[in-house]
Amino acid sequence: MGSAVENVLTLDTLNPNVIELQYAVRGPIVIRATQIEDELLAGEKKPFPKVVKANIGDCHATGQKPITFIRQVLALCTYPELLKSNDFPADTKEKAKRLLDGCKGHSLGSYSDSCGLNVIRKDVAAFIEERDGHPSDFNDIVLSTGAGDAIKSVMTLLLTAKDGVNKAGFMIPIPQYPLYSAAISEFGAHPIPYYLNEKASWSLDVSELERAI
Repeated sequence: MGSAVENVLTLDTLNPNVIELQYAVRGPIVIRATQIEDELLAGEKKPFPKVVKANIGDCHATGQKPITFIRQVLALCTYPELLKSNDFPADTKEKAKRLLDGCKGHSLGSYSDSCGLNVIRKDVAAFIEERDGHPSDFNDIVLSTGAGDAIKSVMTLLLTAKDGVNKAGFMIPIPQYPLYSAAISEFGAHPIPYYLNEKASWSLDVSELERAI
């Protein structure tokens, strides 16, 4: 029998892949930026009035105005009583009703199928069909909670190693989105970095891919 200490989660017993994981989106530079923001809020004088975090696509944080239509539809879906209000345009009510009709119990609080709401998957399929000019089946559409989760789901499908033998390698462009290297570390896979051609508008060079492999 192992000791009680061995059964406790510590840095020594934690998944080593998690310990090795590095996520630059929340790395030392971003941590320091947050500290500076706190200092500014506390009244500390700086040669600048605010911090602009350009490492991620957080558009609203940098001043982009939200799309009113989307906000109104979300409000109607989360609180359907607002459908009785005259303060919302007819098109937002129509959209909200359609989405709620696609939810079990007509509520966003209900569970959806693992692939997502059918009403939204059908809209996605229709968009792809119109964009690409060939049939698209909504049964082939899987929704995710965001790009990060979708990327990790696809990467999971490619982790074909057994018992740590022949670990999968993922080719990632440099400069790269930190999620890639973080997910690779988390999954215990191998990163295979390759460089984009900066002089040719950051284009892809086949010879560089061959070198990296």
